[in-house]
Amino acid sequence: MIGDPALETLVLPLETGQIDLAEGARVLFMRARAGLGLSVFDGFQLTCEQSFAPDRDALQAAGRTVVPEADGGDFDAVFVLPSRQRQEARAQLARAAARVRSGGVVAACAPNAEGAKTLESDFTALMGGCGKLVKNKCRAVWQTVEASSMNASLIGDWQALDAARAVMDGAFHSRPGLFAWDRVDPATALLIRHLPDTLSGRGADLGAGFGVLAKGLLDKAAKVASLDLYEAEKRGLDLAEKNLAAYRDRMTLTGIWSDVTRGIDGPYDFIVTNPPFHQTGSTGRTDIGQGFIRAAADGLRPGGVLFLVANRHLPYEHTLKDLFASADMVADEGGYKVIRAVKGKGKR
Repeated sequence: MIGDPALETLVLPLETGQIDLAEGARVLFMRARAGLGLSVFDGFQLTCEQSFAPDRDALQAAGRTVVPEADGGDFDAVFVLPSRQRQEARAQLARAAARVRSGGVVAACAPNAEGAKTLESDFTALMGGCGKLVKNKCRAVWQTVEASSMNASLIGDWQALDAARAVMDGAFHSRPGLFAWDRVDPATALLIRHLPDTLSGRGADLGAGFGVLAKGLLDKAAKVASLDLYEAEKRGLDLAEKNLAAYRDRMTLTGIWSDVTRGIDGPYDFIVTNPPFHQTGSTGRTDIGQGFIRAAADGLRPGGVLFLVANRHLPYEHTLKDLFASADMVADEGGYKVIRAVKGKGKR
């Protein structure tokens, strides 16, 4: 199993006794991830909170109880692996503080390269102090929570930081932490411009986010009979369904909270997608986009069409040519490319 330095550093204070919890303690792990470090929680009543489908799936495979959002409070301890987006991360810390009992412990951790010093500063401002441990190029912080030491006004203010809100002059509702949460990203805009208005039948949007691409598609193509929205982040999917609710009067719209790379339903007449793209150091990851392409090839009917947008330098053409009868670039602009690929008639 690939190591997870942030997870392993987060649980170190519990392993070493710097955080002391009674056997059977109620523990909430927000933005939980599976990994070897998770075994430290054996012997506690652990609830894992995770709204991102790939991490949810990994936690469930490890036999853990997973919910998209935990109810209630009075946990003996809350552990957090905060988001990189600062507004969302502050909201997560505030939610953790609100869900732990008086005398309980809140702990958080971030990699040094992803805002660890900022996390320590925010954590200290909210909790009134912190213990600190630096290891594995990460920083873990923790504090016993008492009403007298917490900044109560910050808890309320910060919990509201990632609340859903109207963006783009009210055209959408979104929230911090989602991809391009308050704008139309240029790749999606380019794809929308090159989608034909003749698309019809049953379609899917892979990686639907909060619904920007789907809205652009449905505004152009009046003959779409149904559209399945696949999205790994439930926080985004819930908003996509809200943002697109008006289209339900003319067609069937279904939200699917899932990891696209594990496969999709079908058969579809068409698929549109702007696959996620992440950087690891200076090297671009291509495996997620290639997983989306494979899922699309399996999910399309013979003769079905895929419209994909990607960063120009991503080498998706080889995978497309292996899986589709044709794959043609229909746009190359602003560092992005739009590709139209057709599934062969003999493909199953």
